[in-house]
Amino acid sequence: MQVEKQCRSKNELPSMYKVLMHNDDYTTMEFVVSLLETVFHLSPAEAHRIMLNIHTQGVGVCGTYPYEIAETKVARVHCMAQQSGYPLKCSLERA
Repeated sequence: MQVEKQCRSKNELPSMYKVLMHNDDYTTMEFVVSLLETVFHLSPAEAHRIMLNIHTQGVGVCGTYPYEIAETKVARVHCMAQQSGYPLKCSLERA
């Protein structure tokens, strides 16, 4: 019975997290599109659509990933934004 429980827990899918990008008054739309294309591997059309959603709604979902991957993507966005002098913020939310 113990082995059966262990096997079931190993086969469960990991918890998924949404990566959210937040609007600010300083980060350019072009930079946001560039991040969406490079960090999240989105097509130009999809990146533009999400950027407009972030701009109009204040926040947009960039993708849904297991925790470690989502955390890495948030860190990359923050690093790239800081290097470019933008205060862009990303956060995680359990899906």
